[in-house]
This record gives sequence, structure tokens and C-alpha cells, in this order.
Amino acid sequence: MPYTAEISRKSPSCFVFLIDQSGSMSDSLAGEPGKRKADKVADSINRLLQNLVIKCTKSEGVRDFFEVAVIGYGAKVGPAFSGKLAGSTLVPMSQIASSARIEPRTKKVDDQAGGLVEQTINFQVWFDAVASGGTPMCEAFNQTHNLLEDWVSHHSSSYPPIVINITDGEATDGDPTPVAQSVTSLTTSDGNVLLLNCHISASPASPIAYPESDNGLSDEFARLLFRMSSVLPENIRAAARSEGMAVGDQARGFVFNADLEALIRFLDIGTRPSNLR
Repeated sequence: MPYTAEISRKSPSCFVFLIDQSGSMSDSLAGEPGKRKADKVADSINRLLQNLVIKCTKSEGVRDFFEVAVIGYGAKVGPAFSGKLAGSTLVPMSQIASSARIEPRTKKVDDQAGGLVEQTINFQVWFDAVASGGTPMCEAFNQTHNLLEDWVSHHSSSYPPIVINITDGEATDGDPTPVAQSVTSLTTSDGNVLLLNCHISASPASPIAYPESDNGLSDEFARLLFRMSSVLPENIRAAARSEGMAVGDQARGFVFNADLEALIRFLDIGTRPSNLR
């Protein structure tokens, strides 16, 4: 059964996040006026990176179970880490752990008396929001293919890489299907590269998570992204079911119209291999 390889320092896996940074990402999410999609996605990616650091932290420090790349596509296409990691492609977890920018944020918490009070927290930032230009998704997948073609050649027995693409609109540089298929055709001995897509639509349609068919997707581009998405392996389906989600055996790694909480859950479930050593 594929997707069972042990993930260790000697045999790591990797994640590639493809982030739509086009001008439309400056728009608000449906139902949340005044809150930009780009800012919400950035917060979600930063929380996910923090969660990955925690997963990789053992008593002796942060282990390099994963390498991570963030590729943005908008006015330009390329590595999208900010701060100390600006310009970096695949970065090991120990380096990510030591490279965060600390940003004070406020959040409302229960005051134990029936009300809410504001509390300042330290928020770790590796990735900043950007929203400018078109949606050159094909070029983003091209860069991903080149990156992962080299990676799998050096990690031929590792748990396959996972690519997570987050977008709010149609590609402006052609049909991304062929180049996305070239990415998912890359393999290790444990299986093909997995592609998960999250479509943040301007449509007020109800969210759909991990469907087995494109029925109910009124947006043609959403249907295209669904067809591009990988069928989820059993370990990720099990993680989704543990969160109370009804996930069928042919469920694909696709979420439509995710709000912030759904996006965070999508990212967390998509990055939860259970075989870390």
C-alpha cells in the first residue's frame, strides 16, 4: 500500500505551498467584508508552519522531517518566504524554526466572567500577504515540477511530496492541467506526488470539502481544480475522518469556498502524515 514510508531525518518528505498572490487576493472573503483574502491566507500559512515546527520538535530540538517551499504567483512567480528566508526555495524545518519574525497580535479571549478581553500574543511570521498582478498558475506549477523533479531524484524512497495550491481565480497563462499532471506524475517508490487544491471563490456558494465528484461545483474553474486534485491516500482520509468529516474512499484533496477555519483545517489535515520517527 503506498504512502506508508517512514518519515525521518534520514528519509524526509517535503511540502510545496503554491499561493495565489494576484490582485484579486486583495478582495474580501465572502461573508467577511474588510478582511482581505491575502491576509487570511498568509495567517493560515504561518499557523501551519508553526504547527509543522511543533510536530518536528523533540527533546533534543527540531528535527528535519520535512523541507518546505512557498512559491507565490502574481506579478511575479517564485520563492515567497519573507524575512531571513527571502529567496529560499526548499528549507529544512530546523532552519524554519529559527527564522520566524515575531509580530505582536491581539485576540479576544474569555474573561471567565461571561465577557471577552483583548490579549496580546506573539505571532510567528515567515510569509507576508501580497496581492498584485495576474494569476500565472501554469508557471508556478512549472517551477514546482523542476523543484520536485530534482528532489525525488535525491529522495527516491521517501514519503512523496505534497503540493498545496491556494487560489481564488482562473489561471491567466493557460490551462494548468497538463503541467499539474506533470507534477503529480513524479514519484518516489512510495507513490506519486500529491496535489491538493483550495479554491477561495467570490461566489456565496456553500463550502465543499474533499468531494468524490464535481457534482455541486457551480464554478467551472472549481471543477477543473477538482479534476487536477489527487485522490487522498488512506492516512489523510483517516485524519479527515478523525475530525468528523465524511470522506469517501475516492475523496480528492480539494476544498471549495473555504472560510478561514476551514482553510486551516484543510492545511492541517493535508500535512498530517502519522509516521514520523
